[in-house]
Amino acid sequence: MELYTITQPTADEVPILISSPHSGTYFPPGIKSRIKPELAERPDDADWFIDKLYDFAPAMGIGMIEANYCRWVIDLNRYPQREPLYYDGRVITGLCPVTDFNGLALYHGKKPDDAEIEQRLEEYFIPYHKKVEEMLAGLVERHGVALLFDAHSIRKSVPGISKTPFPDLILGDNDLTSASPAIIAAAYEALKKGPFEVNHNIPFKGGYITRFFGQRQDNIHALQLEMAKKNYMDDSETEYHEGRAEGMRALLKDMFTNIIDVLKK
Repeated sequence: MELYTITQPTADEVPILISSPHSGTYFPPGIKSRIKPELAERPDDADWFIDKLYDFAPAMGIGMIEANYCRWVIDLNRYPQREPLYYDGRVITGLCPVTDFNGLALYHGKKPDDAEIEQRLEEYFIPYHKKVEEMLAGLVERHGVALLFDAHSIRKSVPGISKTPFPDLILGDNDLTSASPAIIAAAYEALKKGPFEVNHNIPFKGGYITRFFGQRQDNIHALQLEMAKKNYMDDSETEYHEGRAEGMRALLKDMFTNIIDVLKK
């Protein structure tokens, strides 16, 4: 299994790279055998079908990189130094998670120790991030600017993180620091025009990927979009829903059109 899948633009390239670090569901056999079978069979914390939801992007000139390994192998959107993303009492799954978002234990066998975590960093985490860095550098070289768009989804209700249901869409820019005001406004204003409840930086302001790669001084901007799975999946949040996805895809296309207009200025 390849670590990631890269999809090149099929139209004239624009300086945007979509990253989907949590849409993978594959486990190496040596890890899968230690995770509870019913959880490994369908890892609920995966960003199911996000890669399918955004598959219109190459026709807009946007490249994509999607992780193939499950986030329970290693979470590509956590600090490699294992610092928590938030300090507000919510459940924070680790770099190599041992529980799901609600605190349910994942392993029935040996949990990863420090040596194994370091090995997973070398094998899975670092190559993904190096490839993202390389692709962004190429965009800056060719266009003078780049935007990393980190695409995520989550169940509408996750009691371990929030006592109340999440809004439909949450745009994150690390409290206005990971992207320019014009890019942030272009994304946010487009999202607000849809029939969805949209929050900005609450309760998610972007994970490690947004915070690390969003370096405006180097002409690299980063945004994270978290969305409730019911926006494009069925009520059980287990199956792709074509009708709901169609509406969300239209809104996302409008958002990227707005962003592209700003990047071209």
